[in-house]
Amino acid sequence: MNRFYQLVVLIILNFGVAHANVQPSMLDYSYCGYHQSETAIPNAKNVIFVGNKSGDNYQRIQNAVDYVSGLKPNKKTGLRGSVLIGDGIFEISQPIRISASGVIIRGSGREKTIIRKMGVDRGAAVYIEGKNDLKVIDTLDIVTPYVAVNAHQFAVSRGGALKKGEDVMIFRPSTKEWIQSVKCNIFGGGLDWLGWKPTDIDVNWSRTIVAADGNNVTIDAPITVALDKKWGDCKVLRYKWNGRISESGVENLTIESDYDKKYPKDEDHCWNGIYISAAKDCWVRQVYFKNMAGSAVIVQRTGQQITVEDCISYNPVSEIGGFRRCTFYTLGEKCLFQRCYSVKGINDFCAGYCAAGPNAFVQCDSQESLGFSGSISSWATGLLFDIVNIDGNDLKFTNLGQDKFGAGWNTANSTFWQCTASELYCSSPADDAKNYAIGCWGQFEGDGEWSESNNHVQPRSLYYDLLKKRLGHDIDAQSHILPRNTDASSNPSLEEAARMAQEALTKPRLTLEKWIKDATFTASVSPLGLKSVENTKDDLTSAEVKHSFGVKNGKLLMDDMLIVGGKHNTPWWAGRIKDNWLSQASYALTRFVPGREGYGLTDNIDSVVAQMKRENTSVFSQNYGLWYDLRRDDHERIRRRDGDVWAPFYEQSFARCGEGTAWDGLSKYDLNKLNKWYFYRLKQFAQKGENNGLLLFNEHYFQHNILEAGAHWVDCPWRTVNNINNTGFPEPVPFTGDKRLFMAEYFYNENDSIRRALHKNYIMNILDQFADNPNVIHSIGEEFTGPLHFVRFWVDCVREWEQKTGKRPLIALSVNKDVQDSILCDKERSKVIDIIDIEQWLYHSKGLYAPDGGVNIAPRQFLRKARLGSIRFEDVYRSVLEYTTKYPDKAVVYYAQKFPEMCWAVLMAGGSCPAIPVSDKTFLRDIAKMKPVVNNTVNATDCYQLVEERTGTVLYNNSDKQAKVALPSGKYIVSSVNTQTGYIKARGTITIKNGIYTTSDKGLVWLKRI
Repeated sequence: MNRFYQLVVLIILNFGVAHANVQPSMLDYSYCGYHQSETAIPNAKNVIFVGNKSGDNYQRIQNAVDYVSGLKPNKKTGLRGSVLIGDGIFEISQPIRISASGVIIRGSGREKTIIRKMGVDRGAAVYIEGKNDLKVIDTLDIVTPYVAVNAHQFAVSRGGALKKGEDVMIFRPSTKEWIQSVKCNIFGGGLDWLGWKPTDIDVNWSRTIVAADGNNVTIDAPITVALDKKWGDCKVLRYKWNGRISESGVENLTIESDYDKKYPKDEDHCWNGIYISAAKDCWVRQVYFKNMAGSAVIVQRTGQQITVEDCISYNPVSEIGGFRRCTFYTLGEKCLFQRCYSVKGINDFCAGYCAAGPNAFVQCDSQESLGFSGSISSWATGLLFDIVNIDGNDLKFTNLGQDKFGAGWNTANSTFWQCTASELYCSSPADDAKNYAIGCWGQFEGDGEWSESNNHVQPRSLYYDLLKKRLGHDIDAQSHILPRNTDASSNPSLEEAARMAQEALTKPRLTLEKWIKDATFTASVSPLGLKSVENTKDDLTSAEVKHSFGVKNGKLLMDDMLIVGGKHNTPWWAGRIKDNWLSQASYALTRFVPGREGYGLTDNIDSVVAQMKRENTSVFSQNYGLWYDLRRDDHERIRRRDGDVWAPFYEQSFARCGEGTAWDGLSKYDLNKLNKWYFYRLKQFAQKGENNGLLLFNEHYFQHNILEAGAHWVDCPWRTVNNINNTGFPEPVPFTGDKRLFMAEYFYNENDSIRRALHKNYIMNILDQFADNPNVIHSIGEEFTGPLHFVRFWVDCVREWEQKTGKRPLIALSVNKDVQDSILCDKERSKVIDIIDIEQWLYHSKGLYAPDGGVNIAPRQFLRKARLGSIRFEDVYRSVLEYTTKYPDKAVVYYAQKFPEMCWAVLMAGGSCPAIPVSDKTFLRDIAKMKPVVNNTVNATDCYQLVEERTGTVLYNNSDKQAKVALPSGKYIVSSVNTQTGYIKARGTITIKNGIYTTSDKGLVWLKRI
């Protein structure tokens, strides 16, 4: 070869060329965004104006949104109109919700209109949220043996079932065999608990049928993972989704979160700017975000074809840890994030768990990134990162292994195009699931498909090149690509060098941040001629129903009716956030999953209240979590290397201080500062529960942290290394047998001056939180088996608080029997107690089970040692009756073994909160006045009676034998009560003349005196 050409080749190999034209064979990502980028975002007309006012503007803005929501949509465009918000700062106490199609919130300018979310709620400032009422109506098999990536066509089992224009879901299962093929069943250590399980990684794509010819169908957008019959049967699901909304958006304003300026890592404030769910063909454009802890924009799995463009996120405020600062985040599909800029995010541009794809991030830059961008969870396939520049951190298409709770492969069939990062990870999980990195700059790792590294390539934007080819026309105005001169030679002439030097001196580099700020907003922002929000009516919500709660006649009552129903114990550890697990979850008040709302995630309080009412559950028993970070589910005692905590988070009742580093990698706790969000959520429930006749049983402590497994303690806020309060617990921790824990002696030592002050302040602060909530019951702690001296201390703190405030909260005594009896025999301390909770002891067929308190044994450890007999009706009756008789002014509840099965025994012994299914108000009001009568039967030992002479009696015959009971003479309405359903059936009236009533029926009879 000629030496000149050899030199040219050598230069090209070592330094690259200015432009390489690349035509890779990969997925067509161009179907993302509003109407798949086939039409521009519309400029809807303004229909109502909201001018600035001081104070809370929530209701005014929501009224305007609701007004537009009530207008008829344009038949052609689907638009109803825009709410135009004027100049100024608009503080809102609650989030604004767009729940109808065709509604737009528009500011008068990105730096003119500022919506500032106030308060400690960690949700979003604005929701674009339809109703997730998708209902599958038919299922068809995909019979094509192999449908390749990027395919639009395949055959189904029943020709003619699908129609052109119909929306469908394409379902791909995650089988055991497929999981093993990509080596995600186990990530190391010989343990598979973090590995993928069948159904974990099922994918559902939402598509539209564009052609149906017999059994062959064509869909509107490609699939992002091959459908291979050897890995399981794929399906087409026909569905109806009436509640999904479209054609709505937020634009041309700033959304910011208020926060506590004293704490630069404060997390008790608004986490997300805009939350999009159950929505299609919606948008966010030209919006600035400030101070968010979570995401500027988050699109849920039920969101699709969303465009987010020309947006900037500044000054996120949060801990530096997992599930925080996921700035521009999609769990949905066919979403387009373009020209977005993020400062100090952790995962600045990211896709989440099983985001179906395709999803595209086009022309996005970060500044001072604190974590990687890419997919941050499992199998978010079909991602395009196109001209994405990550400052100071990485881009990852790779196997994340056990990180992020066993994320494993985070993507497939994804592409980095002309991106820069500190390091780019690009690996491929399978031959037909390849990942690409083309024209990228940085350090490199992985066995993916690399091409033209450290070189500029053409076209500049892959997304817009694919879109142009698909649409067949020019799209330059739509793409709005920031111009970047890539023609500079590594060996310029003198003239070229002089020109380039002059440009460097006189022409500042055009940044994406400035490019976004200079973008023109083309829609109208004129308020002239618009209806004013002041001319709309406030939404007249139904008046709250206030109930009275208290102990009367030795019963726990609401409005003079006995409170009945089950008890729900809050979940306090474990859990998952994978969709297939959520149906197994239990609802909670203080479980937190950032950016995810709904059952098993961050539960909606109204939904919790509604479910409790449906289930006949009257008591929510609350305690703080065993540990905050789900990583600790491994029960290891090691210090974590960083704060990359895993959700769901089981919140502690204490707040972090933003200083130092705790064992879990986040900042340390301040035991003198309550977790504002934790108590905000509990107070929300208490207020809504009061309106609905529900009780909050608030446990001050959770003993599980200080006994049994050593892992229970290592992340505990009280542990010396985890707080700034110098609690004085021993370090290193003296684990027994190098794994077990006995920290109760230290914890319950109220004579230690530091811990005594901390305990007292904590107890007082909790009582302050619920000072005006009559339906909150305070108890010393969940699983409490502690010593008498600490219970005395706790009761004394409560008594001191009562004396200071003049208030009288409901106080339950939930302790071992010996401790319980000691407190109840103490004349002064007994006055503080309203409710006796039988939970740590009981009678059974062999006698009394009553382990001593204060001996460093947990409840389940006691039970393992015990040899209990059967627990019968008469045993539970005896347990309750013993205390209702001895302490007639106090309510007695029973939550020991055989709760709730023995609910009728609790009732007949005069107990409170029995889990009986009766809802009849007259029955509950009458029975609240009755007392148990002992030895009142003439010829039966299994008949139990409650009586109040002026009201009547209730009889429970626990056998098939005839029973005769003494009863005051008079006239009665006789009703039978179905003990399974609570149904009350009137049987007629009788007159008692001889003082004796005879019954032969097994079960419950109610005789109401008339």
